[in-house]
Amino acid sequence: MPPSNTVHSIRSLGRPGSLSERIYADLRARLQESRVGPHERLIDLDIAKAYGTSRMPAREALLRLVNEGYLRRTTRGFVVPTLDSADVRHLFEVRRLLEPEAAASAVDALDDAARAGLDKALARARKAAAGRSAEEMIAANIDFRAAWMSCVANPRLVEAVLRFVDHAQFVRLKTLVDPQVQRVALAGLEALHAAFVARDRRAVRSCMKAYLVAAERAFHDATKT
Repeated sequence: MPPSNTVHSIRSLGRPGSLSERIYADLRARLQESRVGPHERLIDLDIAKAYGTSRMPAREALLRLVNEGYLRRTTRGFVVPTLDSADVRHLFEVRRLLEPEAAASAVDALDDAARAGLDKALARARKAAAGRSAEEMIAANIDFRAAWMSCVANPRLVEAVLRFVDHAQFVRLKTLVDPQVQRVALAGLEALHAAFVARDRRAVRSCMKAYLVAAERAFHDATKT
């Protein structure tokens, strides 16, 4: 079996530090950014060779990602799990419970660095929508979330949000290829940005709920048969 696209793009991490932890972090980032295709198979031996390590650290990292729901184990390697309509409905139900409160909690701690991150991410989203780039719009969404999440004080809440929101790459790939959905996503980010800048907790909470509702609706519209 030929190596996957992901394996081709990996560079050796070298020897310092925990290799298993570093492989885990790098693969998780690739999954968050939708850089692992839905039909790619990650083979532990190929991953180990690409990172310049033995099989065990690579396998430990892959199994950790399985445990956290990022990957699914098969008889022929590890793959990104696919979601059916019920999975997506449950995913968004949890996100609507967590993210509006998390975003609202970030308002009081919003500092200059986070504000700059929000500004930069919004500018990237505007450019992506103008150029109809799904890849850039996905990256802009990730950057925007990272900026405000950096101000959430409760680490358990951060962990819970990331546990569920990072599985949304399946939804993003289904929806953000549509220029109309890109425009809707941009409008949601514009509203959130304005609420954060105004330091309006209620508005942030409301805008985040609306953003998630719009994202779920876009998914169901895109997958109608």
